[in-house]
Amino acid sequence: MSGAAHPLAEVLDAAGKGVFPEPDGAVRFLGQPNARDCGVIAFTAHSVVFADVDPAWARGLLPEDDLSAPLNPPFLSALEERTGRRVNNIDMLVVAEPLPGPPPLALTEITDPGHPRVRYAVRHRDGVRVWRADGGIVLLGRGVAGRWEIAVEVDPGHRCRGLGGLLARAGRHLLGERRVVWAQIAPGNAASVRTFLSAGFTPVGAEALLVPPADHDA
Repeated sequence: MSGAAHPLAEVLDAAGKGVFPEPDGAVRFLGQPNARDCGVIAFTAHSVVFADVDPAWARGLLPEDDLSAPLNPPFLSALEERTGRRVNNIDMLVVAEPLPGPPPLALTEITDPGHPRVRYAVRHRDGVRVWRADGGIVLLGRGVAGRWEIAVEVDPGHRCRGLGGLLARAGRHLLGERRVVWAQIAPGNAASVRTFLSAGFTPVGAEALLVPPADHDA
């Protein structure tokens, strides 16, 4: 990547090191880092909106005394209307550092670009790589503002056996020299939350991505 980093990338890089925005109740408007990435990230008492909208218009929709407003339905619905996108989900945002040595289970990389999981992933991430284990997969790719993201998927017949945690930990071993890896987790998916926490991921905030309708419906 050439040129100066987008301000959102700088915010995420700092948060990945444990340096979070000041909990001052502020809402920052940074614009989109690229045509794909659009949304809202909420840290403790500090939110970041990365959408190509007029900040003055957006601030007029946010009550000054409501720290949760940027992720509440009225504001997100207004962003949907203004951008022509749809909120994909409101996720817990977690992060972890790389781990040295080999992964804790045998993995085989999937190189077929037509594989269903690969086809889905490349719509939302760049540089996607997917590995298969006995009973599940782990995926790495560059997502929002170029950050490295991980996703895991466990086959139905292999659930509730701890495989998800092993896959999430395996992803940390696959990072190489990359600084940190992020994951987005639906808070209502308690099993997934437990999986990533058991693999050493730390919650840092919440995120709502706005995606084109075609991606939302896929």
